[in-house]
Amino acid sequence: MIRTVSCFCVVSALTALSPAFAGEADELVVTGERRAVSVSTLPGGVSVIGKEELARIGADHPSEILNRAPGVLIHRGNGAEHLTAIRSPVLTSGAGAGSFLFLENNVPLRSAGFANVNALFEAHTEIAERIEIVRGPSGALYGANAIHGVVNVLTPAPSADFIAGLSFSGDTVERYKGSAHVSGTPGESSFYAGFSAMSEKGWRDASGLDEQKATVRYDFTRGAVSAKTVLSFVNLDQETAGFVVGPDAYRDPILRRGNDNPEAFRDARAVRLSSEITFAPHDGLQVSVTPFARWNEMSFLLHFFPSKALEENGHWSVGAQSAVYYDASERLSLIAGIDWEYTDGYLRENQTIPSVGTYVQGLHYDFDVAAASVSGFAQARYELTPRLAAVVAARADWTRYDYDNRTEDGLFGRFLRPADRIDDFLTVSPKASLLYELGGGSAYLAYARGARPPQTTDLYRLQVNQTGDAADPETIDSVEAGWRGALGPRIDFDLAAYFMEKRNFFFRDADGYNVNDGKTRHVGAEAEATFRLADSLTVEANASYGRHTYRFDRPVLSLPQASEAIVSGADIDTAPRWLAGGRALWTPAFAPLSVEAEWTHVGAYFTDAANTVSYPGHDLLNLRFAWRAGDRLAFTAAVRNALDALYAERADYAFGEERYFPGEERTFEFGLRAAL
Repeated sequence: MIRTVSCFCVVSALTALSPAFAGEADELVVTGERRAVSVSTLPGGVSVIGKEELARIGADHPSEILNRAPGVLIHRGNGAEHLTAIRSPVLTSGAGAGSFLFLENNVPLRSAGFANVNALFEAHTEIAERIEIVRGPSGALYGANAIHGVVNVLTPAPSADFIAGLSFSGDTVERYKGSAHVSGTPGESSFYAGFSAMSEKGWRDASGLDEQKATVRYDFTRGAVSAKTVLSFVNLDQETAGFVVGPDAYRDPILRRGNDNPEAFRDARAVRLSSEITFAPHDGLQVSVTPFARWNEMSFLLHFFPSKALEENGHWSVGAQSAVYYDASERLSLIAGIDWEYTDGYLRENQTIPSVGTYVQGLHYDFDVAAASVSGFAQARYELTPRLAAVVAARADWTRYDYDNRTEDGLFGRFLRPADRIDDFLTVSPKASLLYELGGGSAYLAYARGARPPQTTDLYRLQVNQTGDAADPETIDSVEAGWRGALGPRIDFDLAAYFMEKRNFFFRDADGYNVNDGKTRHVGAEAEATFRLADSLTVEANASYGRHTYRFDRPVLSLPQASEAIVSGADIDTAPRWLAGGRALWTPAFAPLSVEAEWTHVGAYFTDAANTVSYPGHDLLNLRFAWRAGDRLAFTAAVRNALDALYAERADYAFGEERYFPGEERTFEFGLRAAL
């Protein structure tokens, strides 16, 4: 059993900063097959941010963690908000919510048709044991929303011995973080409990944030049966700062700290319960069933629309994942299972201010959706030769939405409320790959399809001249080749190249119309490597190049949005071609000290669909320090954006104007970690 580690256990945190050992290519991951397997046996791009690295980062936001993986870019918004890219442009709205699958302990944070574009704030990354990122389609085992990639946040396992710890930090923008944990094994059962909280004034005007998260895990084993039960709770209260507007506004010392939307806010709560029950009657056979339940609610002001309307949404759901793992022989292994869930969700949008053009005062939307889904999947792995293995898999997902409009049907100003109806979708996600042992590692060639039904907001939250009737399931087909392994005891590497085409890409264009048959192409290459230059010095580097392009034409008729016309072959807006990063970790033998210097690079990207306006990109330097004062206490310090670069976390172009979320200026953080 893996011993528990948290961000505030002194011994673990400081040991974590020591150089990694050779053989990381054989690290165990659970996301690839929903069970622990060696990463070297997975035919696809996989990155792991382990417990030591998470402790060292001490992240204020998940973007600081995930952006270390090649091909991944998390645009940090204000407070806890974010937008995601994994082998893709940074996607927004329904596409942004439904193209990435966010898991906690292999269970989706939300139901498939009710995804949240800011979903990562609901995961307890602050106390995570590890975070695994699968890059590329993963529909064969996970189904809906695993279009471009999967992020799996894993809760710490209980410790064999009783341990407890706490941490606290504060910085120069009045951000304060604290966390505590306790864990032990008092008999046949074991437990872990972790709590974290953050409070910040906000470095921009009226942009404070208060957030609390709690996770309790209880493990039980008797004979061939084991159970891992996890209960999680999240509460978020945020004042929201919007875009700063104007050419290079993110560089202006006054504009970048201002907030034209002081009335904006986001409040959210979520509770999740899951229990992974495993039965292993004999070697080679394992049965796993994971029942789960979720509840969440959120309210926020749509400050980016003239309506300034209040949106309230939420859903509760119950379901179960199941899988049978059968190692039929030394050469053949099989996986098969059925997943199901039932969801009851709602959305309301109400404008209280007087009408602004077609943004009419009153209730815009009020609807419920009852959703049911059933999925079956199977995978077979066969060793064709001692060095060559083949993997084939497929999954079928059936989804049914029962939509109930709770206000009048038809148009209300610009808002179209469809009449009650039922929609059904069936998607199939195959996968096939070859894996070959090569030069101290493994090379692979893989084909995979990802598929998902439309989001409920795509179908039922419509506007004038829009219709949800023609929305089809989105699919993406991917071909990928890669090679990972080690070059001697001091170098680990992971290389990958991919070609993907997406169909039925659903989004709303600059005229406000539904585009339900969009096509895009995604071509790129990724590399990451670890160099153990000396016992006290380790260097990690990653880089990715991706070209993400439209493969269709779409004119825009509105003059203010003329630069949003889509031409086949043009870069998709907000899609940097180059992403890169590097980290040097020094742990001298003569002192209980560790120092990390981190460089991150975001390349230039276009901010409009016609590729006429661009953001130049940026480079950042972060420094982190830790000093162990005895066996139970450590002092930490960090300098984020050490060179005080003026940059934008997100650049955008809309309504004829350049818009930015300015990046935080140089910030000094000081903290301590104690083991009790």
